Amino acid sequence: MLAVDHGYFLGPTSGLEDFKSTVSPLLPYADTLMLTRGMLRTCVDPLLDIPIVLRASGGTSIIGKSLLHEGITLSMEDALRLNAAGIAYSITVGMDWERDTILDLSRLVDQAERYGMVVVAVTAVGKDLAKDARYLSLASRMAAEHGAHIVKTYYCDKDFQKVVESCPVPIVMAGGKKISEIEALSMAYNAIQAGAVGVDMGRNIFQSKDPVAMIQAIRAVVHDEMAPKEALNLYNSLKK
Repeated sequence: MLAVDHGYFLGPTSGLEDFKSTVSPLLPYADTLMLTRGMLRTCVDPLLDIPIVLRASGGTSIIGKSLLHEGITLSMEDALRLNAAGIAYSITVGMDWERDTILDLSRLVDQAERYGMVVVAVTAVGKDLAKDARYLSLASRMAAEHGAHIVKTYYCDKDFQKVVESCPVPIVMAGGKKISEIEALSMAYNAIQAGAVGVDMGRNIFQSKDPVAMIQAIRAVVHDEMAPKEALNLYNSLKK
């Protein structure tokens, strides 16, 4: 999954200032596109044959006081009009407003089930919370217990397999902040080896020196289980 929904709280973030020119060359190599409805309507060819996951949470900004205190920003009717395959909503386990986001997730699941729409729960992590297996297992399991069909969560170096095993629905690894190409490829490889069904990567692709080469390298890791060093060689061979 190619994540390019960052503008809903970051605005024109680095790499996505010109959304259409950045994202369009990447689409042939993505299995799924995750973005906001505004960018789907204005920047993506409606004839494009790719499953769409729409960001359904928001309402706060990077400069606001409560960045992760999001609410529902998308109706199921609009998601259907846009022919989306799924919607994504962030829950904030362990923060003051966790109840708000978890109840919103439950409401979206009720609505989605009426139409066979997939709900992806995103385990958003505040800066004061540790991204360790204990926390990620808690948040992922809670998302599944409240009806999420897929959980997007962060990778942790220790015991990520336990996070996957304790969650009864498929887990997709979140790419997170920009790191080096070999680090991103290694993280994706390790997550897949631990049982994740895929990755939802954004900044480590569109902020790469060559995004088209990077998405192909990530694709090789996910689909072919290519080892990180081999995938890095592929990236360097494709890089302009």
